[in-house]
Order: sequence, then structure tokens, then C-alpha cells
Amino acid sequence: MVEVDSTAVVVVVVVRMFDAEKDGGGVEEVERKCEVGPSGKLSLYTDLLGDPICRVRHSPSYLMLVAETMVIGKDDKEKREIVGMIRGCVKTVTCGKKLSRSGKNAHHHPSKSLPVYAKLAYILGLRVSPSHRRMGIGLRLVRRMEEWFRENGAEYSYIATENDNQPSVKLFTDKCGYSKFRTPSILVHPVFAHRVPVSHQVTVLKLSPSDAEALYRHRFSTTEFFPRDIDSVLNNKLNLGTFVAVPDGAYSAESWPGSDRFLAEPPESWAVLSVWNCKDVFRLEVRGASLLRKGFAKTTRLVDRAFPWLHFPSVPEVFRPFGLHFLYGLGGEGPNSVKFTKALCGFAHNLAKEYGCGVVATEVSSREPLRLGIPHWKVLSCAEDLWCIKRLEEDYSDGSVGDWTKSPPGVSIFVDPREF
Repeated sequence: MVEVDSTAVVVVVVVRMFDAEKDGGGVEEVERKCEVGPSGKLSLYTDLLGDPICRVRHSPSYLMLVAETMVIGKDDKEKREIVGMIRGCVKTVTCGKKLSRSGKNAHHHPSKSLPVYAKLAYILGLRVSPSHRRMGIGLRLVRRMEEWFRENGAEYSYIATENDNQPSVKLFTDKCGYSKFRTPSILVHPVFAHRVPVSHQVTVLKLSPSDAEALYRHRFSTTEFFPRDIDSVLNNKLNLGTFVAVPDGAYSAESWPGSDRFLAEPPESWAVLSVWNCKDVFRLEVRGASLLRKGFAKTTRLVDRAFPWLHFPSVPEVFRPFGLHFLYGLGGEGPNSVKFTKALCGFAHNLAKEYGCGVVATEVSSREPLRLGIPHWKVLSCAEDLWCIKRLEEDYSDGSVGDWTKSPPGVSIFVDPREF
């Protein structure tokens, strides 16, 4: 892109790969100028802790691009400025399921659901400096990123945005060929100064990464967006553990039989979730709050700290940089699975308190039955996030699914913590 202004100054916009050695300061400046979330008095800002690729570096394959202006004056001197950036990653996920029978013994065994995988790309962190919007820079960044996706064999690309972020929605749906696909809910709960009581009728056990992998692959591998490299997720240093809730007395750390035997003869009800430490990746901060709102929030925290036995629901310190834990891989079975999920969320709250987090968050399908057991504050949550998807290739990895973009939503989705 080349522009010539009235003073004969030439402006060139170049899209190129991010250079960690020289682009850090420019990228941080754009991040500071950009709001995250719907427009209004309150805005959510992100501090990437000096690592611009922190939100994609744990994916199997990733790339970051920047848009840079080069202003060439009459004296032929160049002035460069980063005005936009985009991150993207590629991985293999479940896009559907198919039935399989056990060969010659098929008539003795019921059909088993097997996952159907697709290579999926994800776009995140698209930013354009406010002073350079409506110039086609965002579109150029997306198209260049999609070229890289195709070069890496991605069959589909998707993005997540807010429903009321109309500029973002229009860019992807009107100009880039994406279609609205899923509308999960982001549920956020504050971390109080007091510990949340966990039901004495529930025992919470921590699984080893290998045990957690076995459980997830056996029970959740056919869930939409389930990552094929779940072992990499569970063994990542940011994963704080996978926790299972069972009826009190059913198992202990010493008597746990392993996931295979557990799933062969499970208790009547159980639940599972994993915890990802986003606090060591980025920090968030709510800006634009009035002094009255800040004063009220501070008062609730003072009361909570002074009288923790009251279990007073205090407002967290979100007007300064704060960290969060992300809960993922939520699942369970049985008539009390919602109750057990609530117990696990209480356990996760107390873990987040030990780590000094401001909130705990999760993202689940709008049809997820276990969401009834997930405590959250409506004012902090997003009832309807928007995921848009696009087919990049004409051929499909498995004909039993066909065009994934036209498939109906399932009951659950698996949200990869590496992309939150």
C-alpha cells in the first residue's frame, strides 16, 4: 500500500513478520492505544508482560505479523511506525465424530464414536492503531495470515470476537468471508478475600498428566474443538492440574485406581476440570471507572478481609493489573454432576486465591448442562461470545463430516486454554 499526501510525502504500509528484537516497543504502544471489548466508559486493557507472542507461543505452530508504515519525506529520510499486528496459530482439533464397529466382532459390540479431526487455524490479537483505522490495514493483516495458514495445511480458520464489536464482525463476515458459527459464554467469577467452602460430600483428587490425558481422550475426544495434542496442554508448565470430584469416601489419593479403571466402573456422579495459569502469561486491567465505583469496590474488599467468616461477596481489585486462572476441560456424568462441578469451581477459586488472582474464568457452550454449576457474576461475564469460521480448502480431511462450517452446534465445546 502506497499513499501520497498533499506535501508529496510518500507513506508505504508493509506487512511483515514480527521481529522480537526491534518490534517489542512498537507493539506495546499499539496495545496500549487499543481497547479490548465493547466500547463504553469501561475498557479492558491487556498487559502481555513484555512478550507479544505469549498467547500463541504454546501452540504447535504460530506466527505474528506486524503492519508498519514507512514515511518518506522530501529529504528521503524514513520514519517507521508499527500501526497494527495479528497473531495466528494452527493445530489439529475434533470437528465431528463417526461410528466405528470392531471388525468381525461388530455384532457383539455396540458402535463406538470416534473423533474426526481437522487442521484448524485461529486468529487472535488483531490490533490496528486508532489513528490508522479504516485504511484497510486490518484486512491486509488477515489476508496475509490466511496465506500462512494455507501454507501450513489449515483446512479452516476461526476467530472469536464480541457480538457487539461491529467493526470486527463486519471485517470478518463482510470482507473476509467468515460466517457466524458458535456463541459460547465466558463466565467470570471474582476471587474473594475469603476461601469458598467446598461441600464435605465431595472429594477432590488431583490427577497426574498421563491419567488426565487418558480420561480426556476416553470421554471427551469427540467433543468439538478438542485438541489432538491434549498431552502437550496437560504437560505444559502453565497447567496447574486436572482435578476430579467424586462422592466423599469413594476414592482417596492412595486408592485412586487410575483413569482406565475409574471409567470402567465410575461412581454414580463425578466431574472434572483443569486449571490454566494465565496470570503468568498476561494481566488485565479495567480502566475508566469512576471514583465512586472504585471506592465501593475497595470497601467490599476491606469488609471481606476484616470478617472472612461472613463470606461477603467482595468486588476484586480489577482497576489495577490483575491475573486470572482459566478453567477448561469441564465435564462430568451423573445426576449430581452439576453439584460436583460447583464443588470443583469452589476448589479452583481457593487455588486462585493462593496464587493472588483477581478472577477465575471459563468458556463453555451456550448449551452446556454443567454451566448451572459454574458460579459467575453476570456483570463480569459475556453471555454470548461470537466465534466465526471460514473454510480455507476445498477438500475435507474426512467425508463423514463434510463442510464443518455448516454443521449444527453440539452440546459441549472444548476451549483450548492456550488461546484464551
